[in-house]
Amino acid sequence: MNRRRFLLTSLAGVLAAPRSAEAQPATKVPRIAVVLTLYASPEGAPEGLKDGLRALGYIEGQNVVIDWRSVAGKYDQLGALVTDLVRLKVDVIVADVTRAVLAAKQATTTIPIVFTIAADPVGNGLVSSLAHPGGNVTGCSILLPDISAKRLQLLTEAVPAVSRVAVLWNPGTPYHKTLLKEVEGAAPSLRLQPVPIAAQDPGEFEGAFAAMAKSHVNALFIADDPVFAISRTLLLKLATKYRLPTISANRDDITAGGLMSYGPRWSERFRTAATFVDKILRGAKPADLPVDQAVKLELVINVKTAKALGLTIPSSLLLRADHVIE
Repeated sequence: MNRRRFLLTSLAGVLAAPRSAEAQPATKVPRIAVVLTLYASPEGAPEGLKDGLRALGYIEGQNVVIDWRSVAGKYDQLGALVTDLVRLKVDVIVADVTRAVLAAKQATTTIPIVFTIAADPVGNGLVSSLAHPGGNVTGCSILLPDISAKRLQLLTEAVPAVSRVAVLWNPGTPYHKTLLKEVEGAAPSLRLQPVPIAAQDPGEFEGAFAAMAKSHVNALFIADDPVFAISRTLLLKLATKYRLPTISANRDDITAGGLMSYGPRWSERFRTAATFVDKILRGAKPADLPVDQAVKLELVINVKTAKALGLTIPSSLLLRADHVIE
């Protein structure tokens, strides 16, 4: 009797197993949307996001879908783009700069949003505070306005004769007004006269540099901006034409021919953003995830550009550089 009961129980288990397996729901593959304005494609720094996700076990095309979107500096396309992503009900939206984050934040209050290189997240209204973001937004800050004074100082060390500095800025970029205030506040102690020059489109670059020439500036401070980044080749070509040593926040400018950069490495900010995505996909709320502030700042110097401009960078400054392009 016991043997018969055992056989019947075993048979019932075998018959029930397929039904139980069929009843198991398929594992949902998370979908991440990445909104880029600073980059025309996911190549370069944005690849840091893929690297970070891969290190956490997410392989694009296998157990995660990454929907890459770029407006390549064309802000007017952001609204339609993020509206489309909300309609697709993606699990997380990753956005690079402030304008993209603001567009996403306006489009949804429920889908988590992770920013990668926001310059001033509190000042621009992305989060309530760095420690307690609140809402559906968090991510990685680069606090660019805070390091403007340091960049000016480094410029004077590299080019001691500089006295009038053009500050190329974009009136359409939220944090640039704060940056201008930081520059204007730091300039007197360095015996510098900042000359703000506005440009919102590559078509305005020629006129901007003509204005610099009329103002007799002898160096150029480039505020970080998607429009400037997408058109950096033209921008730096004009800087070379007018023989202006430059300093910016993005090392990509220096590999493209700029003189100096000082700021966080963008690829590392994207990599760090992957940890936020992972935590959110595991159930964490953006409101409870403190904003990550850039700690490691890099000084990059292009000696080849310096020579072309007839400049000799002090050896003391070269020794402090994290990377020197010969």
